[in-house]
Amino acid sequence: MAEENFTLTTFFTQWKAYQDRLAAALAPLTAEQLALRAAPDLRSIGENAAHIIGCRVGWFTYTLGESASAELTEVQWDAPDGPAQSAAELVRGLNQTWQMMADCLDTWSPADMQQTFPDEMDGEIVQLSRAWIVWHVMEHDLHHGGEISLMLGAHGLKSDFTS
Repeated sequence: MAEENFTLTTFFTQWKAYQDRLAAALAPLTAEQLALRAAPDLRSIGENAAHIIGCRVGWFTYTLGESASAELTEVQWDAPDGPAQSAAELVRGLNQTWQMMADCLDTWSPADMQQTFPDEMDGEIVQLSRAWIVWHVMEHDLHHGGEISLMLGAHGLKSDFTS
C-alpha cells in the first residue's frame, strides 16, 4: 500500500487471505458443482463467483477509469444468460482482478482515496469517493463469498473456505 498504515494493511492482508480461500474453494469444482444453487431463483456458485469478478472489473475500470487486460474486460462476467465459466476461468478472473486492485492500492495516496467519482444511485447522480468504492468492492466480495460458502456447505462440498 502506498503509505504504511497498520489498520489498512491488516484489512488488505485479510481480504487477500479471503480471496485466496475463495479461489482455492472454487478451483476443484466441476461444471455441475459450479451450477449448484441454494434455490432455483438464486445465483449458482459459479454465477456468484463471476458476479464478484464482474463487480471488481466494473468499479475499477468503468467507474474509476483504471486499466485492465482485455482478457478481463472482454468477458461479460455477470451477463444474464451468459456462458458459464469453468473453475479455472473463475480462479484466473479472481486472481487477475485481485492483482489489478492490488496494483491500484499500491499507488494510491490518501488524497487519491478522497477523490470522488460520479455514479447513479436510485435515479440520482452521487459522488462516491475512491475509498468508498474500495470498501464497497470488499463488502461485496464478503457478501457473495458468504453465499458461496453457504452453498458449498449446503451441498456437502466442504473446503477451508467453509470451515
